[in-house]
Amino acid sequence: MNGVNPLEITIQEANALLASQPKPRLIDVREEDEFAFCKIEGSELLPLSKFVQDFASTLPDKSQKILLFCHHGMRSLRAAEYLSGAGYTGVKSISGGIDAWSVEIDPEVPRY
Repeated sequence: MNGVNPLEITIQEANALLASQPKPRLIDVREEDEFAFCKIEGSELLPLSKFVQDFASTLPDKSQKILLFCHHGMRSLRAAEYLSGAGYTGVKSISGGIDAWSVEIDPEVPRY
């Protein structure tokens, strides 16, 4: 944990979790145009603008490990707080988002 918010994890922690089994679901809460520009391999799009109406059908298992990310980590933290409040127990937001992922993990992911 990064010590700031219990719902956040670092880029390095997220990368380690994604390399483990079973893999957590990787949910991108950015918007469609951002997802079209760049994405983290294996991620699924669930835009924050449609999150409240679509999360229950997209994420039916409240105990499943779920990693959320956005551009820098603010929208995904809001989504993690929302899911946590709805009873989800395995949800984390990736601090720094896809921008930090590009810098620290995969420089092939374009930055914007």
